[in-house]
Amino acid sequence: MKINRLTEIIVTLLNKDTVTAKELADKFSVSTRTIYRDIEELSLSNIPVYMTKGKNGGISLLEEYSVNKAILSAKDKQSLIVALKMLEATNYPEINSVINKIGFMLNKEELSNWIDIDFSRWGSDFNENDKFNQIKMAILNNKAIEFSYINSYGNYSARIIEPMKLMYKGQTWYLHGFCRLKKEARIFRITRIKNLVIKNENFIRRNIKDINTIPSKQMIENMVNLKLKLRKDVLYRIFDDFDQDKVIDNKDGTYDVSIKFPENEWLYGYILSFGNSVEVIEPKYIRDIILNKMKETIKLYELKL
Repeated sequence: MKINRLTEIIVTLLNKDTVTAKELADKFSVSTRTIYRDIEELSLSNIPVYMTKGKNGGISLLEEYSVNKAILSAKDKQSLIVALKMLEATNYPEINSVINKIGFMLNKEELSNWIDIDFSRWGSDFNENDKFNQIKMAILNNKAIEFSYINSYGNYSARIIEPMKLMYKGQTWYLHGFCRLKKEARIFRITRIKNLVIKNENFIRRNIKDINTIPSKQMIENMVNLKLKLRKDVLYRIFDDFDQDKVIDNKDGTYDVSIKFPENEWLYGYILSFGNSVEVIEPKYIRDIILNKMKETIKLYELKL
């Protein structure tokens, strides 16, 4: 749209002292004649844009015209940089466009030199088939969505959701919304959402008090109190994964950890990921489940010998 192009031209000029008509034409895939008309229109709208001829000529804004860069203190800029870097690290779609638009307030050194955030992980792309952006638009436009979902127990189900908000937790994105199947607010991991369809149906946003304040029942159901004994060779993971007040040093090369986790297949896999460096002390039935899974694994490998 023309208005978007005019806005982008202003942003480009705020970020660069001078730019040629050809550079702008290439950027917006239009002719230089169109760019000249855009510049004339900006000028008529009292935007102080001007053109100079010659080797170093081009299109510029009067130096006095800019969004006041001093409106942000040094501390404000640092906080803004952290926020932008965190969004960039989550692979939030369109973040590069946002950074470009406000880049004139933050020089390149400020954006790149003092902080780097990396939440990257091995695994599937949460935004496959542009589903993240589709969910975002459904939230903003109060559109119901329909999709297939696989839960942590490996069960598929068809869901119709009134999407409320997007959440980033534990290195991935989640959708929080009202599930018509369960008739309550639920949380869905976006990587497990498949066959997403935005329905031609508007909904009235529900007044669900816990949608923003209280964790969904889904997040706290099936919780189990675990006591694990871990060996010193996984001390780095103990520091990575657990709060210090949950860890007891037995002074014999082992550490006891007391934690509370939701019980599901993820939990069993998490415990098994420590290999022979972990022992489940309590509860006994979890210990038995882990033992049976190890036996099944041994049997699987023995069959292929």
